[in-house]
Amino acid sequence: MDDHSALVVAPATTARSELLEFLRSRGYVYALVGSVGEALEALEHQNFRFTVVDFVLPALDAGEVVQRLRTRRGHPGPIIAYSGRTNGGVWERSVALAADALLQVPITASDLDKALAAVLAPHAPAGDDPDSPTTIRQEIELWQSPKMRALRQVVREAAAVDVTVLITGETGAGKDVVARAIHYLSARRTGPLVKVNCAAMPHDLLESELFGHERGAFTGAHKLKLGKFEAADGGTIFLDEIGDLHPLLQAKLLHVLQDGHFARVGGKAPVRVDARVIAATNQDLDRAVLDNRFREDLYYRLNVVQLNVPPLRERVEEIPHFIDYFVRRYSKIFRREGFTIPADVRERLLTHPYRGNVRELENLIKRMIVLGDPRLLPGGLTRDRGRLEPAPPVTTGPVEVSLREVVRRASLVAERDMIRQMLDQTGWNRVRAAKALHISYRALLYKMKRVGLREEALRRVAPVYNFTDHHAGGLTS
Repeated sequence: MDDHSALVVAPATTARSELLEFLRSRGYVYALVGSVGEALEALEHQNFRFTVVDFVLPALDAGEVVQRLRTRRGHPGPIIAYSGRTNGGVWERSVALAADALLQVPITASDLDKALAAVLAPHAPAGDDPDSPTTIRQEIELWQSPKMRALRQVVREAAAVDVTVLITGETGAGKDVVARAIHYLSARRTGPLVKVNCAAMPHDLLESELFGHERGAFTGAHKLKLGKFEAADGGTIFLDEIGDLHPLLQAKLLHVLQDGHFARVGGKAPVRVDARVIAATNQDLDRAVLDNRFREDLYYRLNVVQLNVPPLRERVEEIPHFIDYFVRRYSKIFRREGFTIPADVRERLLTHPYRGNVRELENLIKRMIVLGDPRLLPGGLTRDRGRLEPAPPVTTGPVEVSLREVVRRASLVAERDMIRQMLDQTGWNRVRAAKALHISYRALLYKMKRVGLREEALRRVAPVYNFTDHHAGGLTS
């Protein structure tokens, strides 16, 4: 198997053209087929590092495709699925049958980079497992600022007591690292740590994912499925993006926290589990409670211990440590040993505001290593991140800009203005804004991210109660 070979199963579409251009730019050699039958034939002759499937193929059943690809004699590698649909049987079945990564059209190079990093990283050496004790210990040791040293002590104290924990903080600040640290330092460390993203699926599918379903519970439920809570029995379940949990599931989760049991979808018999619950959110749940978007009784059940993870801009002394750590880690994972960052690029990394926090820095380092170019930074990596346009290139000759690019930029500016206007009218209530714009909530979030409004939305959220600041006076590292 060639480490740079990919199988692409897709008809001729704009999305396919963009995908193939991406693969060429990343140095992958691909086999392109237009049907499932051709894909199965290709697998008879070659193994692939990964497979990408377009689930808008004619007469294509997503569940059947995933199953047939995985059971073929050849090796398809991890399967990345993409589709323009956000509801209906095709998309839900592809999720239920566990494609390794799922993307929604339009897909971007950033989306594909992240998906590949996610599906290919597990094939790295065992010591690079993000949930391994070694990796978690290394990441905890990066907490060298006063606020994070105080947080580290509170994490140790919270880990020793088997209660629910609510982790708050901006997107990308490291809430998942805190959750993994609590599990690793607790008496449940030998049990499973199961992570669920509450914003990633429709609520009806998420209910089955969390609590499982009985055979025949709904169309397509051909066999009993155990949910994430059962998978976490004896360990910890980490509910990320808890602020996006549907109200119906909020009620069921409250019941589990109160009584320690639940019923699978389509079932009546109680299922008892012993799983510690850790939840995380970048939202202001106090405000969500006041707006009747989040149950007050569930909030207090989750908020036994609250930990706030400060943004990276409040712990800038850690940035050099993160840079060195990510370079060591990902140069090993992506087989780019010896990769280094020049001094001038490092200086830019040290002075960047990082509104995407640690995750933004991590993805920048990944990008440079994957592409083998330590100077390949986004044009907007400057002190001013509020503009849509990239920083102008340094040039002494005439600048050539295609008409297509001019139209694209103008479209982005117009789209940003309209979305911002609607958000202002609705008090930055994204649910109401999506309805007013006649698009789905998920589509609005994607568009806000694309035009640079997601960070502004996060800044408009009122500060939450900071457990670490409240207790920092009496803590030592």
